[in-house]
Amino acid sequence: MADRLTPAEKRTLLDLARTALEAAVRGQPLPPLDPAALTPRLRAEGASFITLTVHGDLRGCIGALEPYQPLADDVREHAAAAALEDYRFPPVRPDELAEIAIEVSRLTVPAPLDYAGPDDLLTKLRPGVDGVILRDGPRRATFLPQVWEKIPGKAEFLANLCQKMGAAPDTWRSKHLEALVYQVEEFHE
Repeated sequence: MADRLTPAEKRTLLDLARTALEAAVRGQPLPPLDPAALTPRLRAEGASFITLTVHGDLRGCIGALEPYQPLADDVREHAAAAALEDYRFPPVRPDELAEIAIEVSRLTVPAPLDYAGPDDLLTKLRPGVDGVILRDGPRRATFLPQVWEKIPGKAEFLANLCQKMGAAPDTWRSKHLEALVYQVEEFHE
């Protein structure tokens, strides 16, 4: 990813995510954000995913695939949402906050991945590099590039992504799905 964040910008985003997480879990409003205190890159539109873990286990993950608001606001919004709105988990409780670790993933804009068929799709995937979005009409699902660490096999990765989308695991073999790829700059507390 070109245009990487500086260490200070990463720290700022992690601090914003932590503050938003704690406020949301405690039912408090988000503190006001002073755009003048942010770098131009943090004020520019950006898309992020926030991943919450407890001792390495997923506790929540929510984000945006396309930029639609300033990156700093996007991180705050998705930190709160990952804590309270990930349907796979109950809302984070205040007594869990000390155990929660935050990971921020800043996304590039997704690009279409043209492929001729299932074997060509497998060939074009770049494990550990690309996040993948599969779309089938109104249904879609994504896995961040970090998911390759847990599901390194390309076929298994796609099967799990189809299941996440609500489709049969072999849908990627039997139907031509829209595929997009993106990269992330990820950092954590």
